[in-house]
Amino acid sequence: MADSTIPDTMKAIVVKETGGLEAMTLDPSYPVPKVGDNQVLIKNEFAGLNFIDTYYRSGLYKQACPFVSGQEGGGTVVALGSKASEESDLQIGDKVVYVALVGSYCEYSAVPASKVVKVPESIGMEKALACMVQGLTAHYLVTDAHASLIQKDQWCLIYSVGSGTCQWAAQMAKIQGYKVIGTTSKSKASVVPKGACDELIVLDPAEGKSHADYNAIDIPKKVMEITNGDGVKCIVDGVGQSTYDISIKCLARRGVWISFGNASGPVPPIPISRFTPKSAFCTRPKLGDYIVTREELEMRAKDIFDWVSSGKLDVKVDTVFSVEQARDAHEYLESGKSKGKVLLRI
Repeated sequence: MADSTIPDTMKAIVVKETGGLEAMTLDPSYPVPKVGDNQVLIKNEFAGLNFIDTYYRSGLYKQACPFVSGQEGGGTVVALGSKASEESDLQIGDKVVYVALVGSYCEYSAVPASKVVKVPESIGMEKALACMVQGLTAHYLVTDAHASLIQKDQWCLIYSVGSGTCQWAAQMAKIQGYKVIGTTSKSKASVVPKGACDELIVLDPAEGKSHADYNAIDIPKKVMEITNGDGVKCIVDGVGQSTYDISIKCLARRGVWISFGNASGPVPPIPISRFTPKSAFCTRPKLGDYIVTREELEMRAKDIFDWVSSGKLDVKVDTVFSVEQARDAHEYLESGKSKGKVLLRI
């Protein structure tokens, strides 16, 4: 079943060889993808930008070239695969958002029906799209990735709470009942959501870098002062290279370090013996393993949409670029200037 107005070609941002910003080119006549049996075809209104898009573009994360950038989008269902109804209750004309490694910086995306959720009327397309990769990632980080090694009223440390995924994670950690120590750069301190942190460590910017200077303050010393020498039971770390050593030093006995990002560069190899003094844990999770089934995706999305609708979760859309400005959008994201979600208007 399909809308009769679907064209044969579309505009798309394509990476033919990995590299810098110049690796992304606008192809005005890229083939519209064919819909698989278990897929739906979505006419995109927006695509969401995430740091992982820059990792695929640069080649840090591997993906066969050429490929269309992006893994998060939102728009209207215009075609259904023959078995899509077995995966969902989606219909042509539904307003939806999705997360899947299918390419979203383009006019049309063929997406597994199991990775698509309907947009609640109470939220709208832009906010609903902002809830996907960053919101879903924050959700699994504070609800499941720690494997219950942190309990209500115990301390966690979350870096970079002034933007991106951890702006969400800090708020969700408070919803779960954890006590939160957050870090942020001075330039983003004013946009840290109200009530998201019990303690906020404000850092100077790192000279010539897009992230804060994590050596500007003795963070382990500060954390130990706040926690009466115990350390934190959980660390949510999307920074990477600049914070891994700090994270290990801040852990409480049987605490867990969740390393999920590389904003300052990849984490180098670490001797496992570093975790012995506190019998501590480390995990390197990814979103795909926490939305394996449609039921799990819908459970997480429903929580997030409900929190946004009720005012428990503050969602900020920072900037909307046109798809033709994809290079500018990546440059903006990598500069560290964003204070909320960055979108492309298709």
